[in-house]
Amino acid sequence: MLGTWAGSAVLDGLVRPRGIRRVRGLWLLACMAGALHGLFLMLCGNAVVAMALALAVQALLVLASNAKHAMLGEPLLFSDLALVGAVFRHPQFYLSAVRLWQRVAAALVAAVLLGVVGWLSRADPEAHLTGLLLLAAALAALALSLPRSPRSTVARVPEVEADTGRLGLLPAVLLYWRRWRAQPDPAPCPQPHRRSPTDAAELVVVIQCESFADPTELFGDPALVLPGLRAARAHAMQWGNLNVSGFGAYTMRTEYGVLFGRDEAALGFRLYDPFLTASAEGTYALPSRLPGWRALFVHPHDMRFYGRDAIMPAGGFAELVGEDHFAPPGPGEGRYVTDAAMTEVILARAKAATQPSLIYAVTIENHGPWAPDARGGGSPDLVAGYMRLVRCGDAMLEALTAGLAALGRPALLVFFGDHRPSIPGASVPGGPRHTPYVMVRMDAQGQVMPGDNRRIDLSPAQLHHAVLDTVLGPVASPEVSPSREA
Repeated sequence: MLGTWAGSAVLDGLVRPRGIRRVRGLWLLACMAGALHGLFLMLCGNAVVAMALALAVQALLVLASNAKHAMLGEPLLFSDLALVGAVFRHPQFYLSAVRLWQRVAAALVAAVLLGVVGWLSRADPEAHLTGLLLLAAALAALALSLPRSPRSTVARVPEVEADTGRLGLLPAVLLYWRRWRAQPDPAPCPQPHRRSPTDAAELVVVIQCESFADPTELFGDPALVLPGLRAARAHAMQWGNLNVSGFGAYTMRTEYGVLFGRDEAALGFRLYDPFLTASAEGTYALPSRLPGWRALFVHPHDMRFYGRDAIMPAGGFAELVGEDHFAPPGPGEGRYVTDAAMTEVILARAKAATQPSLIYAVTIENHGPWAPDARGGGSPDLVAGYMRLVRCGDAMLEALTAGLAALGRPALLVFFGDHRPSIPGASVPGGPRHTPYVMVRMDAQGQVMPGDNRRIDLSPAQLHHAVLDTVLGPVASPEVSPSREA
């Protein structure tokens, strides 16, 4: 047991970000390490094996957290554990960067370890009972040591970098999970009084473009300008930076903000994965805020990913247009359905609309990792691979602008990037995180209406309210701010 405690302290000291641990954090870690040791001792009856397994579990979590911190700029979170099942359901998102020989080697090592554990396990009733008692005692001590009052100052607000440094990885994960569980659902969304809109749109198309960012900002090269983005900014009624919180991942944070309009300050500990609780917040979603409109959610992937199959109907979407509506990518087109194929489907649905309609689409073609695939759709140069695909998103922006204008209906096109790409050595965490957004309006003759061509930087939730203000008219109540929940 002493070896487990000592090893746990050493492993915890390797966690990034590093910081001076508080006594409470060290005590919670000791309780959690003791519970792991007791669990494995109860199962195998061998104290040495129990220590090795308890430390192996912690080492795995530390490695995963540090790898995530290097790639995405934040440590492991309780909400990340909800994605474990997705690794097996959608391995292409997580294992495509791991070579085949590495997967085979990992499987062989796991098989050898299981064999060694089985060989060293003992049928010793006294040892198994000792493990059970140790597990019970550690869990009891842990339960008594956790804050009981919501007013406790321990991990009271979501500051994962600081709390991981102060408390350690495992205590921070546990405490954040408890704070998240204790947070209640919000009251139903109020419907504020609005002033009448000018030139109200009959069609709203919102494009959440995977890993779409301005390459001139990402790589500091003016020659990498995207012509579609440049033209859209010049003709937009409003454009600017979208201040997303995630880097390299966490699509659902941006998606939630734009769809549900609740700023992260209102989310509390739900901000790390708001989709885990979004089904109970359907009255805040864009479709629910647009009475009399028909809403379609378009995404060429398994809708069970992130629970969209339940969240989107709860938010008022009448139809989910998923992967079964798209042909698989052809030779040389990469792993995922192309932005060009999505553009065709979106424009066809827009043309067929017979009532005011919202089409919210989430692209996937530019999903990383940007590396060669078996069908030759990638590039050995990660930046070149990213540039090839981000230009596809830019071409989508151009095609949608022209296609919606050709319909000759009052329309609003909103186009934005969900997060910046994580490209080792080229686009790394620690710097700016914003992505571009544009709002382009067309009149009944298909003419672009640039209006004031305002440059305004927004959060995803503020973009939600900008869409509502454009379509329904601005809120008349003076007390509601741009970061409002209503």
